[in-house]
Amino acid sequence: MTGKAPPLLEVVGLGKSFDVTRGVFPRKVGEIKAVDDVSFTVGRNEVVGLAGESGSGKTTIGRALLRLTEPTAGRVIFDNVDVTALSRRELRLFRRRIQMVFQDPLAALNPQMTIGEILSEPLIIQRIGRNAAERRERAVELLKSVALSADYLGRRPSDMSGGQRQRIVIARALAVGPQFIVADEPISALDVSIQAQIIALLEELKDRLGLSMLFISHDLATMEYLSDRIAVLYLGRIMEIGPSAEICGSPRHPYTEMLISAVPEPDPRRRRRRIIPAGEIPSAASPPSGCVFRTRCRYATAECARTVPPLRRVGDDHYSACLRHDLELAKAAEPSAPAIA
Repeated sequence: MTGKAPPLLEVVGLGKSFDVTRGVFPRKVGEIKAVDDVSFTVGRNEVVGLAGESGSGKTTIGRALLRLTEPTAGRVIFDNVDVTALSRRELRLFRRRIQMVFQDPLAALNPQMTIGEILSEPLIIQRIGRNAAERRERAVELLKSVALSADYLGRRPSDMSGGQRQRIVIARALAVGPQFIVADEPISALDVSIQAQIIALLEELKDRLGLSMLFISHDLATMEYLSDRIAVLYLGRIMEIGPSAEICGSPRHPYTEMLISAVPEPDPRRRRRRIIPAGEIPSAASPPSGCVFRTRCRYATAECARTVPPLRRVGDDHYSACLRHDLELAKAAEPSAPAIA
C-alpha cells in the first residue's frame, strides 16, 4: 500500500515583518507583521489559490517563495530543498524551477526592450541556449505557447494591449522551464473580456506542462474555477484552507463566509445574503489580540480575544481557525439529559 505523495512545495511557519521607522535619523518604533506563522503545501500538478483582501499578505507570501522578499521566520521547502538556506549562487540556479507572473504587466516589462530581448533575457541569465539563434528559436516557441506569433518579437510593450502584455509576462516566466508558477493577481489589471482568456491560458499551460501553481487573487469565483484548493488569508494568517468546492460552497470560517457573500450571483433569480462585517480592517502594525478577525466577526466572544485559534480539521482535507468549532465539539461531547419517564 503506497502512502500519499510528498508535496512539491511545503511552507512551514512562514513569517515576514517590516520595521516601522520614524524621525530624520530613522529609528525603529515598531513593526508590521505582514505574514505570521503561515503553513501550507502545494502538490505536484496542483493549483492552490491564496485569497484575501488587499493588505492581507498574499503578495508577500508569493514573493517570499522565490526570496524576492526575504522571510524573517519559517522555511520554504521545494522538492526537498530548503530555499531559505540557499546561497545567492544556488538561488539563481533554483529560480529555473520556480517563476513568478506579476500583477501589472506594463510595470513588469522593460519599455526599452523588444519582446525578443525580454524573452531572451532569462535565457541569457540562466545560460540556456548556445547562441542568439537558439535563443530566438526558443522565444518563438514561447510566443506560440501563449497564442502569439513570431511577429511580436520586434515589438515593444507599449505597442501591445494589456492582454497581450500579460501573455508576454507568462511566456517570460515559462522561458526557463519551471515546475512551479506563482501567479500574483494575473488578471486584476485586465479588462473583464480578457480575463477569461488569460485564465483559460493558465489552465491549458498547467495541464500541458504539468505545472504546479500558487494562484493569488481576491476573486473567489475565478479561484474556484482554476484552483484545486483555496487558502483564505486575513492580516497575514490563514483563516481556512481546503478543497475549492468546499471553501466556496460550505465555508467554515466567518471571514470566508463574508468573502463568499460578496461574490456576485450570476443567476438574477437567486439572491445571496450579503454579510456586512463590523468596522474596518485593523492595522497590521497593531493587530487584535487572540483571533485577528474577532473585531469584525459576528460570532466573537470574550475567549476570542484571549486565544489564537489554531487550524483544526473540519472535514476531509479541510481546516479552519475558529473557536466556534471547539465549542461545537464540546457541546456534542456533553452527555444528553436522561429521558423523563
